[in-house]
Amino acid sequence: MTGPPLDHLLAMSDGIGLFEHAEFTEPRATHGYCTDDVARLLVVMLRQSPDDATARVLARLAFRFLADSQGTTGRTRNRRAAGGRWRGRHGVEDCWGRSLWAFGSAARRAPEQWMRQGGMSYFGHGAARRSPHRRAMAFAALGAAEVVAVFPRHVPSRRLLADAVVAIGRPSADVVWPWPEERLRYANAALPEALIAAGDALGRTDVIDDGLSLLAWLLDHETLDGHLSPTPVGGRGPGDAAPAFDQQPIEVAAMADACARAATVTGDPMWIRGVDMAVLWFEGDNDASAVMWDPITGGGFDGLEATGVNRNQGAESTLALVSTMQYAVSPRDGTDAVEEEVSC
Repeated sequence: MTGPPLDHLLAMSDGIGLFEHAEFTEPRATHGYCTDDVARLLVVMLRQSPDDATARVLARLAFRFLADSQGTTGRTRNRRAAGGRWRGRHGVEDCWGRSLWAFGSAARRAPEQWMRQGGMSYFGHGAARRSPHRRAMAFAALGAAEVVAVFPRHVPSRRLLADAVVAIGRPSADVVWPWPEERLRYANAALPEALIAAGDALGRTDVIDDGLSLLAWLLDHETLDGHLSPTPVGGRGPGDAAPAFDQQPIEVAAMADACARAATVTGDPMWIRGVDMAVLWFEGDNDASAVMWDPITGGGFDGLEATGVNRNQGAESTLALVSTMQYAVSPRDGTDAVEEEVSC
């Protein structure tokens, strides 16, 4: 099976960045750009084949955007207007964490030496900060794990990983609801994935076990009649009925990433089931039996409702599609990473 074409991502981009929203297939340029999405773009493009010329163009575009988003203190801005003007203050919200994930990915996986070196530099600058937000710390930890894969003794990365473990927290003693939050929110699978990645990088089997336990519970909690039924936009708490809508493709992509990570770290093929379910969700094995992407454009649909799909093809949904379908092409275990020496 071949992955989705990257044509729609190109169509959603200009010389500055990746537009956040689309009206059907057309970018809504007036809504501008979002650092969260551009960070996702860099991570996903670096997982493509290094021979993919389109992926390399998009990766360079994303790297330049992210470098410009980082301030002198290592914090990051998230919103940029069409034309290039930045909005809002630098902070340590999700955009900071996702940027570190992207820079860490560049340090490990970029096919070009300048981007590997730049990734290390920008990662190191941002890694001096900390966020009070669980998910921001989880995203940053995934970037730190990428750096440690190349430089096992990189102290800032190891410190960030240790702090992320504390920020995410341990499973609760409640066997019915062990999740470390009162409700599932968004990017839920990123939390156990970050624990698994951090435990693996730091040699802490207790942290790996915590991550695997949470991921197993989450996968079971988000499985209905043999298919994925992810947490909707409004979140999900104990006793909430399933299925529930509006379901977002990014939730499915996060589950695919987490299960692939679990399979790689443990060597247990049981986790491939979660990856396969994520792929099949996009192909229509979901709560509405609706295909969640357009094979002509390569765009991902923005949401799943009880009555069908939101046919807008925004950046986040398209990247979730491409990221998930990369597993259908070939399992991702990090062995293809470029690990040539760069300065740290």
